[in-house]
Amino acid sequence: MREIVLDTETTGFEPEQGDRIVEIGAVELMNHVPTGRTYHQYINPQRAMPAEAFAVHGLGDDFLRDKPLFHEIVDEFRAFIDGAKLVIHNAAFDVKFLNAELKWCKRPALPADCATDTLDIARRRFPGSPASLDALCRRFGIDNGARTLHGALLDSEILAEVYLELIGGKQPDFGLSAPGQRAATADAGADWRPRPRLEPLAPRLSDTEKAAHAAFVEKLGESALWTRL
Repeated sequence: MREIVLDTETTGFEPEQGDRIVEIGAVELMNHVPTGRTYHQYINPQRAMPAEAFAVHGLGDDFLRDKPLFHEIVDEFRAFIDGAKLVIHNAAFDVKFLNAELKWCKRPALPADCATDTLDIARRRFPGSPASLDALCRRFGIDNGARTLHGALLDSEILAEVYLELIGGKQPDFGLSAPGQRAATADAGADWRPRPRLEPLAPRLSDTEKAAHAAFVEKLGESALWTRL
């Protein structure tokens, strides 16, 4: 199963009022494991950056002026996400902007069910608790120290870790592949599988826990199911 964890940065909140995407970052997962393939692009919004948006992501007019326009990168972007389920935090926001940009480029819109929303998953798992990306990093012990400002690719990489925790914990061999492994991974396509660990994980069961379990099983008697395993 191929998934793309995706994030965007924008000039504001409403594309129909002139706001545009200024950055896209995405991380590829295969069977819930990062493959090392990523997509990252800054985009010239063809408008001035509001101070409020600049305070969030730090992308200013001078930096974005020589970056490509969305219609110049749209086909490359669509090729990267083609055939994959998107994974987005607050998916309605990003999909709204992506579909606006696609419409202006005369490209097909993303379907309504194109994305898994990690914000929705977090709110259902932890009702009443903060569900921002930073709050979820604190909950799961994920290091987000490099996140001084919002950045689409960094946020996608962090969200990939959060997503795997939300759906049940990290899978074997989690982590972005080394640069030398990326070409082989990209060519593997849908048949890609994580490599076995070079060193097995250390056992998590302490001697005290093992002894407590043995004592519990002993109390169940000789006919207990545990004695047959």
